[in-house]
Amino acid sequence: MDLITVDFETYYDKEFSLSKLTTEEYVRDPRFEVIGVGVKVNNNDTEWASGTKDQIADFLQTFNWSEAMFLAHNTMFDGAIAHWLFAITPRVYTDTLCIARAVDGVEISGSLRALAERYDVGVKGTEALEALGKHRSDFTPEELSKYGDYCINDVNLTYDIFKAFLSKIPTEELKLINLSLRMFIEPTLDLDLGLLEQHLVETRDYKDKLLASAGVSKKDLMSNAKFATLLEGLGVEAPTKISPTTGKQTFAFAKTDEDFKVLSNHDDPQVQALVAARLGNKSTLEETRTQRFINISKRGLLPVPVKYYAAHTGRWGGDDKINLQNLPSRGAAGKTLKRSIIAPEGHSLIEADSAQIEARVLAWLAGQHNLVDAFANNEDVYIKMASRIYGVVEEAVTPEQRFVGKTTILGAGYGMGAVRFREQLKSFGTEINEPEAARVIKVYREANRDIYNLWKAAQNTLVYLSRGDALPFGRGNLLTVNLDKTALELPSGLLLRYSDLEGVEGEMGVEYTYQTRKGRTRIYGGKIIENVCQALARIIIGYQLLQVSKRYKVVLTVHDSIVCCVRDEEVATARDYVETCMRMIPQWAEGWKILWRM
Repeated sequence: MDLITVDFETYYDKEFSLSKLTTEEYVRDPRFEVIGVGVKVNNNDTEWASGTKDQIADFLQTFNWSEAMFLAHNTMFDGAIAHWLFAITPRVYTDTLCIARAVDGVEISGSLRALAERYDVGVKGTEALEALGKHRSDFTPEELSKYGDYCINDVNLTYDIFKAFLSKIPTEELKLINLSLRMFIEPTLDLDLGLLEQHLVETRDYKDKLLASAGVSKKDLMSNAKFATLLEGLGVEAPTKISPTTGKQTFAFAKTDEDFKVLSNHDDPQVQALVAARLGNKSTLEETRTQRFINISKRGLLPVPVKYYAAHTGRWGGDDKINLQNLPSRGAAGKTLKRSIIAPEGHSLIEADSAQIEARVLAWLAGQHNLVDAFANNEDVYIKMASRIYGVVEEAVTPEQRFVGKTTILGAGYGMGAVRFREQLKSFGTEINEPEAARVIKVYREANRDIYNLWKAAQNTLVYLSRGDALPFGRGNLLTVNLDKTALELPSGLLLRYSDLEGVEGEMGVEYTYQTRKGRTRIYGGKIIENVCQALARIIIGYQLLQVSKRYKVVLTVHDSIVCCVRDEEVATARDYVETCMRMIPQWAEGWKILWRM
């Protein structure tokens, strides 16, 4: 299989560029223009071609794409151009930007310039800056030749960086990169335009009704000062807080501010209406995203932007300003955006969800067998926890008690203390006092001693790691240590990094922090376990994704779910196959119990 490295140079100006538009918007815009393209086959000299769209198409068709690996830096962009404009479909896509995130970590720059410097393969040019606002016809022959040299250099840098990466990226991860890129570059999903347009009208009507009920204008409502005046006009003192960033007093008008929450249940209906109007009109995400979906629908199918290795733990993330990883799911309105994503005619979507995967990984990793078995037997572990907390038989557990049990299982499993546990419950509208919160945490830890011991093992590993010493932990010492990188080695072959790890004496003993882009971040045994469980869950989901993709096209992954598209007549067969795939686990996960939903 040939490796074909590609870099497109395109028209851009101050308003029309990838810094202003999404990839989908930019490439599908009528203003979009390819100025030229650089192509390198294996280690051969890079070729530069510039001309009309038809001339570039003729040039590109001279290469055997069907048996090639398509390589670029930010392949989501270059691959989209190749496929959408020139009908190029390679056998495999890969991407040095994606690989850099997995190999070097998400905390350092993955730009071509930074990678070229880090791997000492050359220097990225700056000639692209001279192309601002210039169509191909605006270039002199000399300028176009110079621009071609710039493009050729980028292609060569990308190729050399890929060679430097090749021994560091596991084969399975290359397969996942290809899968992630295809979801965007080769779109399958459609959008229900009628449903979206109706939803947009209803969303805007709802906001208008809130304004009418409150008897205020949107302009007055959005201004903090004017909103405070409106509250004071109703005899209510505007709540305030101390800003954690400035240290100064500011209005407490966020929906998470406790004093503001109180106003939602104020005795005066006018105050309630004012607060509801403020919250409803301040929230623009649903309206904005609906409009973006409508715009995409009018341009074509839905390219699914999945950011490979988006998080420190390797989990996928949303991209291109339509984060499909966090579409609202509560309430009729919240589910509309999900319902608007549909299969093409004659096809159906099949979704499988690895239920409670991180909680199950935690139980397995710790050897907490009672919890492992409960998950495996599809028992309601939240009711079982609530039963233990409240000292009642499982049949007598109330919905409110089950919710506390659920929060305990999902939160306390990573070392959460009583104070934070109480705050978490409160954020969901459930209040308990401090002694009760402490009692619940104690009950959880006594019931799950193996998980508790796993936190301590991780903390000990942290101590050793900070001293430059290795101490593995977890089931069968699954998590080993890479001292050179200050990291834990995952069974995938990639690393969970804690760069520049330091221990500093504090009021509670030695506290450990590591360096991220946002600054120093605290780390402790329970937090390490949270990171590890998320990373292991991601590896398992990735493994299942690849199994499903062997037979059916995977079109979407959201957190722990896998969505594939099949012909209508294949639905029954496909469901059986997907079910089989969801039972599969990597070799290192022996003994892990399967649980999924379809």
